[in-house]
This record gives sequence, C-alpha cells and structure tokens, in this order.
Amino acid sequence: MVLVVEDEPEIAEILEGYLRRDGYRTERAADGKAALGLYRAAKPDLVLLDIQLPELDGLEVLRRIRADGNTPVILVTARSEDLDKLLGLELGADDYVTKPFSPREVVARVKAVLRRTNPLESAVTVLRAGPLEIDIERVMARVGASRLELTPTEFRLLETLARTPGRAFTRQELLEAALPDSDALERVIDVHLKNLRKKLEAAGATGLLETVRGVGYRLWVE
Repeated sequence: MVLVVEDEPEIAEILEGYLRRDGYRTERAADGKAALGLYRAAKPDLVLLDIQLPELDGLEVLRRIRADGNTPVILVTARSEDLDKLLGLELGADDYVTKPFSPREVVARVKAVLRRTNPLESAVTVLRAGPLEIDIERVMARVGASRLELTPTEFRLLETLARTPGRAFTRQELLEAALPDSDALERVIDVHLKNLRKKLEAAGATGLLETVRGVGYRLWVE
C-alpha cells in the first residue's frame, strides 16, 4: 500500500489513480499530522510525501518516520533548490520528484524504490485470481491447464484487472493501462473485453470477467 501525502486534492487524485491502475492500494493524507496517523495505523509499503504541507511539513514528517523505521519515502517538492533535495536525502528519503511531474514517472519511481527496498516481493511475477494464472514475465495466461491465446492488449487488460480482483475499473483506467499512448475511444475497451470474456469462458472461466453497470469491469473471484 502507498500512502499519498499531498494537500492539493487534484494532484493527490491523479497520483492515486495512476497508482491504483498499476495495482497498488492507496491511502491519502492532506497534512503532516494526518500523514503520521495514517502511517502508524496503515503501515504502508511506501510513502509519497509532499514537502510543503500544513500542520507539519514533509521534512518533519520524514524525520518522524525515520525515527520509527525504514519505510521507503519518496519526496515530492515544488521547490527546485538542491538544498531541499539534499536535506531530504540526508534525512533518509529514498528518492525525490520535482513538480511539475509526469504521473507515470512517479509510478516508475515507486516501482524502482520498492524493487530496491523489497527485492523478494518485487521478484513475484505470477498473479493468481481464482482459476486464472498470469505469468507477467513470460507474458502467458492460463485457466487451469488451458493456455489463453491473447493479444498484447488483452493480456495487459487481464493483468490490470487481476492485480486487484474485485475492484471495479473504469473504461478510462483500463484504456490508460492497456493503450496509454492511443487516441482510441473508451468504447474500444468494450470490444477488447468482449473478446477476452469469450476466451475466458471457452477455457472454463465463466463469470470471471464481470461488467459493472455505470462503472466498467472487474474480475470477480469467490
């Protein structure tokens, strides 16, 4: 789980959206005191921490997190001065990003820091959801002993859904996950998922891929 500490709601929502799209659970805090409370209660795997916060600033939050343990922390700053960055790293930050930033870059930094700090967890490349098994490294998916013949887009969609079974994804989230650089309309996702559902059902996984009215799609595992 990633704790996003950001007092600007729009930025926080964007960061959470991109992180969730990549399978991370998130919690959000809008000030330093709330961040410390959530940090202690939720025990996140990583903290994405803005420096300029109300109540307690990010560097003070970082000091207290470091006094408590070694949870990875990535600082987010609107300041470009090297002093702030160096101070944050001296206090024990694992990385930093400077606003304005690309959300995809931030997610890439999160993945890189988690790989460095928890190599055993990052080595897991197989997802399982009910009868479904997805080997990310080999780009293969199976239902039981039946191998699914999927297009690259279908595989990316299935991987995204399988990272958080039960969660309903919007068409836009799935579009960004499977076709991030495309100008395709959201309804294109319906076509890909219709074909994916047929392949799952042909392999015996009936009812695994569900349409969620007014939202989008999810993998449903009993």
